[in-house]
Amino acid sequence: MPDWFQRAIDRPTQSRFVEVDGCSIHYLSWFEGADQRPGLLFIHGGGAHANWWRFIAPFFTDVYQVVAIDLSGMGDSGARHEYLPEIWAREIGAVLADAGFPGRPVVVGHSFGGLMAMKYGAELGAGLSGVVIVDSPVQDPDDEPIPKPPAPTSTGPKIHPDRRTAEKRFRLMPPQPCEYFYITDFIARTSVKAQDGGWTWKFDHKVMGSRRFGEPYNAELQALKCRAALIYGENSAIVSSRTVAYMSSLMGPIAPVVEIPEAYHHVMLDQPLAFVAALRAILDAWARDPI
Repeated sequence: MPDWFQRAIDRPTQSRFVEVDGCSIHYLSWFEGADQRPGLLFIHGGGAHANWWRFIAPFFTDVYQVVAIDLSGMGDSGARHEYLPEIWAREIGAVLADAGFPGRPVVVGHSFGGLMAMKYGAELGAGLSGVVIVDSPVQDPDDEPIPKPPAPTSTGPKIHPDRRTAEKRFRLMPPQPCEYFYITDFIARTSVKAQDGGWTWKFDHKVMGSRRFGEPYNAELQALKCRAALIYGENSAIVSSRTVAYMSSLMGPIAPVVEIPEAYHHVMLDQPLAFVAALRAILDAWARDPI
């Protein structure tokens, strides 16, 4: 395990909670009290959680007040009877308000989290400085669609007999290589919880249904009320070169589009330092040219 990773996950964080539509929403904070640094919010992918950003967020705390959300049904947030993009968007707004950022923050979302950032940015993006989309697919309607995940067929979560067994079952979806086992091991350790009868994952199995893809994300991307940027992996299984070109056309000619060489879909896991460098470059450029 390299020193940079250990230092990052050792950085103190605070767990905070805000209630949204009767559900407790958890988020991690890397700052205490109010100051004048701008805000930066990270949003995880489907079935993931705020700890996926634990080794990324500390690289930005010198300039930003940083938080990372657990959307409902995932991480340490509460569960709902029904999960809808409009509810997740309200959760994003509630965390931004609760954090009390001065000015207009930046929102960074990976995969499903990037889609939620688009939805929020299309509706309330005038209150943001920008949205950075990380390997989230918005396809040209004329392209062959990416197969959507099937709706869950089980009636409850898979229960494993002990913590170690559960951690060993951790897999990235879509499947991809990741040579940094200390990262995937850390994600696995923070992705399980004790439950009656054993251990299971920190997400409601209903979250993983296909309804989360039911939004007109192409229209929302084009309707963003703030600046936008796209970061994607060279070897991504779900963001092709045609998808990148289409998304770039919707965002406009001045929106940064950055390919991370040798990265797959989970860009910040398999190329974490390259991802940090790309995101810092985008944020630094925006900071020099505020809107």
